Amino acid sequence: MTSRPTTLSIHGATALLTLDDPDRRNILTSEMVRSIDEDVTRAEATPEVNTLVVTGRGRAFCAGAELATLEQSAAGDFDDVREVYEGFLRILRTPLATIAAVNGPAVGAGLNLALACDVRIASTAARFDTRFAHLRIHPGGGHTWLMERAVGHQQATLAVLFGERWDAERAYDVGLVARVVEPESLVDEALALGARLDDMEGDLVRRYVSTLRQAQQTPDHETIFDVETTAQAWSTTRPAFVQNVRALRESISGR
Repeated sequence: MTSRPTTLSIHGATALLTLDDPDRRNILTSEMVRSIDEDVTRAEATPEVNTLVVTGRGRAFCAGAELATLEQSAAGDFDDVREVYEGFLRILRTPLATIAAVNGPAVGAGLNLALACDVRIASTAARFDTRFAHLRIHPGGGHTWLMERAVGHQQATLAVLFGERWDAERAYDVGLVARVVEPESLVDEALALGARLDDMEGDLVRRYVSTLRQAQQTPDHETIFDVETTAQAWSTTRPAFVQNVRALRESISGR
């Protein structure tokens, strides 16, 4: 393991967060969780960054919590498990657009980490396993909500309760991942997707992200209608919109 269990690098408007503890399959230790928080905070504080890509180094994306952490909870000490939650909740709460580049197995809380992202791209080596039913432990950290949101009730039940494990192609079929690519192309694909936002104003990106997440959770059109109207009115005052409309008018008049 390196001196820190995560690394962060900036590529245009995209920050690449790499879980960097391959010998332990990038499990969510206390050190890993703190390092994730530090790097996400750094990414959010970098003005040019609009997108956060999360991936793992080595053969695994993230193997979830340490077994010792789960064993401690059996003795009544649940604080360490709650700390594990913060590893993926930090990703869920960031205002940046998020992409999981799932390079290998995503297990338990590690699957939650992938589910916390707005978009998931999988390597052909990726595997998805909730693992909770296998261990006879109830899901935690909002896992059922995250799964239902991603794949719907029926597929979530098959995975969470009946213990179905999905390879990358099956994960694509059920809608868990947006695309499947070869391992050597995974990070480049994720960075290329993030690069689409390179010339977009950060405040506008964050409004998009916020509205899309609210739309997913809001049951009625009227509520999101109001949210969108307020945000759209704000966006029409931004210099980029004014410039783009002017350029479009000039293009049309020149035909």
